[in-house]
Amino acid sequence: MNKKVLNHYLEFGTFTNPGCYKEFLKLLPNDVKELGNLICHQVIHRRTLKEGNTKANKDLRYGDINKYPWYRLRCDDDILPTAVSMIAELLRLDNRGFLAERKVEHKIVVTCRFVAILMASILKSKGIPCRVRSGFAPYFFKGSSDHWINQYWDKRKQMWITFDADGFFDNTIGFDQYNIPETKFDWAANTWIGIRMGKLDANNFINAGGFKGLIPVLWAVFYDFHSLMNNEIIYNQMPSYIYFKFDKLNEKDFKEIDELAKLMLYPDKNFDKLVKIWNTKKRFRILNSPLVWDSDHVKWK
Repeated sequence: MNKKVLNHYLEFGTFTNPGCYKEFLKLLPNDVKELGNLICHQVIHRRTLKEGNTKANKDLRYGDINKYPWYRLRCDDDILPTAVSMIAELLRLDNRGFLAERKVEHKIVVTCRFVAILMASILKSKGIPCRVRSGFAPYFFKGSSDHWINQYWDKRKQMWITFDADGFFDNTIGFDQYNIPETKFDWAANTWIGIRMGKLDANNFINAGGFKGLIPVLWAVFYDFHSLMNNEIIYNQMPSYIYFKFDKLNEKDFKEIDELAKLMLYPDKNFDKLVKIWNTKKRFRILNSPLVWDSDHVKWK
């Protein structure tokens, strides 16, 4: 593996920066599976919170949801977008650290992107190259739902290991969640190209907001591209030229995204080309969000 690539994934971005907690993170378990299981004890997924002590939590593996305070936000995604903010809040709720026996009322409620960012922050702090990836998981229910996971560089095996720390998964998924086979995750670029070539059914891909088809796949491509560049943007951030403008995109726009996706199929091999696009293709980086609209941007052309 090119050392430049590995060094890139040792770097912190805005969202993975642990700030003053870097030394604290170094003391957490080094084994990725042990670490992931520990993190799962610190968080509750918003869907799990909503479903209470049923379905994924029928055995109370996440604790007694009935004890979650009524006055707390039902999803901390809104206020804890970065690793440093999540760590700070967890330690505010219980200053003893990350605890396997953490009380439900002292957990944070976050979704997969946030777990992936926290895991990346911890592993980077330990000197282990790690990156966040966005795509679709076909192992939750029928179809494939938008999902964020991680990859870390295994120095001994000299390869990227794909893992999903967003919950305690049982053996019904058919593989080890801390060593996911490449074919068990629907990567954003592969999915985009597969749909564009008519090899995949767009209706099989859906996101948490209920969007189905090429739209959430397009979003996932940009989530993944930004993540590959250590900029793990939030769900409601997106390049301004596509921000709720899918119907305005033309075939030229699609072909431009096709070319990006083709490079993302092999992000390490095409690393320099992806970095060049990152540094020159402004339309892929100028973002809109609920608080930033077209009229807020300076002219950049």
